Amino acid sequence: MTQTANPLKQFFRQPAIYLSLPSGGRHWPATALAMPENRELPVYPMTAIDEITYRTPDALFNGQAVINVVQSCVPNIKNAWEIPGIDLNAVLIAIRIASYGHEMELATKCPKCETESDFGIDLRMVLDSIQEPDYSTPIQHGDLEITLMPVSYRNQNQVGLRQYEQQRSVQQIQNDPNMSDEEKIKRLNETMHLITELTIETLKYSIASIRTPDTLVTEIEFIRDFLVNCDRKLYQEIRDRVIELRNSSELKPFEVVCPECSHKHQQTLTLDQAAFFGVAS
Repeated sequence: MTQTANPLKQFFRQPAIYLSLPSGGRHWPATALAMPENRELPVYPMTAIDEITYRTPDALFNGQAVINVVQSCVPNIKNAWEIPGIDLNAVLIAIRIASYGHEMELATKCPKCETESDFGIDLRMVLDSIQEPDYSTPIQHGDLEITLMPVSYRNQNQVGLRQYEQQRSVQQIQNDPNMSDEEKIKRLNETMHLITELTIETLKYSIASIRTPDTLVTEIEFIRDFLVNCDRKLYQEIRDRVIELRNSSELKPFEVVCPECSHKHQQTLTLDQAAFFGVAS
């Protein structure tokens, strides 16, 4: 008789840790997350297929590797493209802990004497330090009430790819020996205009709603139109608040002391590259 159930199933990977999202599940679309009753997501170790995924350059570049690995290791996340930015770092760190343990060696180079060295960090402490910014306080501007929200990984990735393309375009224009100075200036001005528009794209994804005395506006195309046409002071106020909220949720750099010259410097932890998961080729 053919077995209907795999007798090896009991030996499949099991959850290694449980994660409480910094957002508490707020800002997620209802279909993107199946929140357990205890509000703790089981996190599984990476599989061999997950590691292969993180060795695929194209998948890393376009964000698909992150999506595949997150949905493999955190099955309660049904659509990882919708992860709010404030939760992404916590999810990636939790997967790293589940797969390789909480201790991690981080390579650093002293900016003073250029000595290269490794230092250890406890990722549990990094995970505990991630806090949700306060999105509950709207921006009050005259009769307008502007409520902000974290940007999803989908939108963050889309804007990031376009920014990369524009930055590469700038380098190509500057290094093109066959292009006249006049043409370079023209092309650079066009490219810089596109880069400025990308800032508006980021801001429009950061606005949940704008309340007027008469209505509540949530349509993304109306919000973009508003950002293009509002006065400079209000635009800057929105931009500054978005930057403030984003900075407050980012991982803080570590202070490192060079073992050779005792110079103190800061080192940033990068999460979305293959090396973070120990699978760099």
